[in-house]
Amino acid sequence: MPTLPNTAIFYFMHRSILIVEDEIAIAETLAYALSTDGFTPHHVTLGQSALDLLRSAQSPKPALIVLDVGLPDMSGFDVCRRLRQFSDTPVIFLTARGDEIDRIVGLELGADDYVTKPFSPRELVARIRAVLRRLQAATVVLPAAAAPRFELRADEGRILYYDQGLLLTRYEYLLLRVFIERPGQLFSRAQLMELVWTNAPETLERTVDAHVKAVRAKLRLINEEDDPIQTHRGMGYSLVAE
Repeated sequence: MPTLPNTAIFYFMHRSILIVEDEIAIAETLAYALSTDGFTPHHVTLGQSALDLLRSAQSPKPALIVLDVGLPDMSGFDVCRRLRQFSDTPVIFLTARGDEIDRIVGLELGADDYVTKPFSPRELVARIRAVLRRLQAATVVLPAAAAPRFELRADEGRILYYDQGLLLTRYEYLLLRVFIERPGQLFSRAQLMELVWTNAPETLERTVDAHVKAVRAKLRLINEEDDPIQTHRGMGYSLVAE
C-alpha cells in the first residue's frame, strides 16, 4: 500500500480512496478490504500531509476520504474544518470514541458518516459505497415529468415517500412537514426549534441534528440513493426542491 510523504504528488483515479490514519495496522486492513472491492486505496499518516496533497493543483482528488479523528499532528475535526474551506470531497470519520457529541460535531463539520473503532472493514467499505451512491444520485437531474418524492397527507398526519408511508415520531413528522411545505428554503436550527418544538422550550438545538439524522435514516430505508435533506454547514438545513 503506497504511503505518501508531505511533498508527494499523486494522481488519484476516480475510484481511489484516501486513508488518513496513523495506525498502520488499521490502515493496511482497510486498504486490503478496499482493494478486494475494486477501489484503489492510498494512505497518509498525518493530517497536514492530507491537506497538502488535496490542495495541490496537480493532484486530481480522491473519490472519498476516510479520516481518523485522533491523528498525531492535529485532530481529524481540524483537518475536516480546513478541508471544507476548499473542497467538498466526501469524508467518513474514524474514531475510538462513540460519544453522541463527537458524532454531532463531525456531522456539523460536513462529514458524510461516522464509524467507531473497532469496526468491520467490510461494513466500512459498504458505507463508502453508500456515500458515493448518494453523491452520484445527487448529480442526476430528474426529468420534469418525474413524480414528486413526497406526499403530505396532513389530515391523516402521514407522509409518503416514493409512495411508501413513513413511520415517524411526532417531532420527526413535524420537522419533515416544515421542509415539505417550504422546499428549497434554508432553516436555521433556531428557526426549526421555534416551528417544531414549540411546546418544548428546554430542548437543545442539537436535538434538531439528531432528528434530521433519524429522518434521513428512515428515508434511506426506502431509497438509499436519494438524500433530499441538504445540510448547510454553519447555517442549517433545507429540503432539495424537486
